[in-house]
Amino acid sequence: MSPTRILFRRELASYFATPVAYVFIVIFLLLSGAFTFYMGGFYERGQADLQPFFGFHPWLYLFLIPAVAMRLWAEERKSGSIELLLTLPVTMGQAVLGKFFAAWAFVGIALALTFPIWITVNYLGDPDNGVIFASYLGSLLMAGAFLAVGSCLSAMTRNQVVAFILTVVACFLLLLSGFPMVLDFFRGLGFPQGVIDAISGLSFLTHFNAISKGVLDLRDLFYFGLMIGFWLYATTIVIDLKKAD
Repeated sequence: MSPTRILFRRELASYFATPVAYVFIVIFLLLSGAFTFYMGGFYERGQADLQPFFGFHPWLYLFLIPAVAMRLWAEERKSGSIELLLTLPVTMGQAVLGKFFAAWAFVGIALALTFPIWITVNYLGDPDNGVIFASYLGSLLMAGAFLAVGSCLSAMTRNQVVAFILTVVACFLLLLSGFPMVLDFFRGLGFPQGVIDAISGLSFLTHFNAISKGVLDLRDLFYFGLMIGFWLYATTIVIDLKKAD
């Protein structure tokens, strides 16, 4: 097996070796259900769709994903195990990818366990399952982008709490850049529409909302792929610069 696959399997298994993984999954499922059926007014809307469910995902991920990402490299640096990892016959890129894909798979498992909500909406009505599938895909891609940002910021510090805070702030800014109130603020300052579109184009929210409407535009898919690739590449650079610390 390739080093990336070996590291992936080791890291994924390590998540379920402690109660933390199960606590994360339970919290994610409980919050998803509460936001969908209570705060989202699922029954009151009278529509067979999962818009309330997916509408809260960016804000759920804002705090839950950094909690997963903060341990990716900060823990390795604090314990000193990163030095052992880098002496193994594995390249920096393979190590970063292996740990990232393990974290992404873990989040994907948590997301997949929300399938009873999908079953419920099909039982109660006749939803557009193509739109729901696209929304799940968009949610998974957005989670990957959150994790990639967290991976880079986790590599910058030995302190997991600092890594968590930095990731929350960075991801909040990336979400906020697509918020109508922020865009209206820049319009009020007289910025040209091209700049407004560029600011909006940086937002996770803008691209996720487009996908959650059931439109799989290549530009949105490319955006998330580019964000993940950019932040993972930045992670390798940060780790390389921090070797001497």
